[in-house]
Amino acid sequence: MLKLYDFFRSGTSHRLRIALNLKGLDYAQVAVSLPKEEHLGAAFKAINPQGFVPALLADEQVLIQSPAIIEWLEERYPAPALLPADPQARARVRALAAIVGCDIHPLNNRRVLEYLRHQLHASEADVLAWCGTWIASGFAALEALLAADTQRGPFCYGHTPTLADAYLVPQVESSRRFKVDLTPYPLIRAIDKDCAELDAFASAAPGAQPDAA
Repeated sequence: MLKLYDFFRSGTSHRLRIALNLKGLDYAQVAVSLPKEEHLGAAFKAINPQGFVPALLADEQVLIQSPAIIEWLEERYPAPALLPADPQARARVRALAAIVGCDIHPLNNRRVLEYLRHQLHASEADVLAWCGTWIASGFAALEALLAADTQRGPFCYGHTPTLADAYLVPQVESSRRFKVDLTPYPLIRAIDKDCAELDAFASAAPGAQPDAA
């Protein structure tokens, strides 16, 4: 049994839950409350010295960093695949995911926003403007890339969910929480809607988690 340490509203936890569900894997969840700062306590730091969620206990080893964990899942459980077989297609899917994972999410994660609020004394309006700036920049690029792919199905690439969808959907969820106007991104909204109809995505949603109550 895999053991997932996560927080229901964490975007990186959300993407890993999607990947685990798409792989059809069973896992036990251990909630780590970020508002209560359980991730900074000695008990969790013994699991992940960075103090970040998610962490995955697998084969008696703790795996950290969601990109590395998802790549491990792809190697350990290759079917169903989250990456296409063709090398160029794989690079495209990884690039779509990286726009979220490298260029959007790190600027909007909790520790950055807490620094803006408490060290720089930014107002909540300024924090939302900060989030909206980087989300809009990344989503504009994603929307253009999606529009240019004339062979694309209902997902980010092809006709089945990939790594890119696992990254995109949690970022859309966060965007709504940060009150970002998604009107300019009809393709992203359509992908999010199609993904929401799949159980792998619906059961991974923040509101469906045990610690969401």
